[in-house]
Amino acid sequence: MKPVNSSNLRSVGYNPMSETLTIQFHDGRIYEYYHVPQHVYNSLMLAPSKGKYHHRYIKNSYPYKRIR
Repeated sequence: MKPVNSSNLRSVGYNPMSETLTIQFHDGRIYEYYHVPQHVYNSLMLAPSKGKYHHRYIKNSYPYKRIR
């Protein structure tokens, strides 16, 4: 997990082998998103607003599970 500069997201991790994106929010919730291509993770990490990118391109686009 890498800390990110965001008012909504605290840290982000990515496993390229399983294409699993893990996001921890500032309120402590952690979600795993599945079948996320590497380029989506790369774009998230480069986005000026990671929260907006997550909401627009990840949140309702990939299967996910809350893990905490």
